[in-house]
Amino acid sequence: MKSTNRRKFITTTAALAAGTAASAMSTNNAAGKYPVVHHVLFWLKNPNSKADRDKLIAGVKSLGKIKTVRELHVGVVASTEKRDVVDNSWAVSELMRFSDLAGQKAYQDDPIHLKFVEECSPLWEKVIVYDAIEA
Repeated sequence: MKSTNRRKFITTTAALAAGTAASAMSTNNAAGKYPVVHHVLFWLKNPNSKADRDKLIAGVKSLGKIKTVRELHVGVVASTEKRDVVDNSWAVSELMRFSDLAGQKAYQDDPIHLKFVEECSPLWEKVIVYDAIEA
């Protein structure tokens, strides 16, 4: 019985810690300071090619060098629960934050971004962009 209670305590504590960390991250992500979000999903031409995926990830990470990019998160599909509302057909995700729309426009025209498109566009079959500004 003691072992079961201990496991419950540890599980509950871990869940609380994860929730607290997630909450702190959303509070500390400077949403108010960096209200423009640029979210891009990439589908690879060769979805089973780890080399292509790794090259695309490296290319996306290079975009963090652009001076108007305030935050950059590069991700791949998570192994979450399969639900009708979840689209896990893409391969690589790019999530950026900018201080303002002018910063996002400067990013689009930056030589680093243009080089990324030139070098990495042969890797992808489809790209979808979601741009948003804090409401």
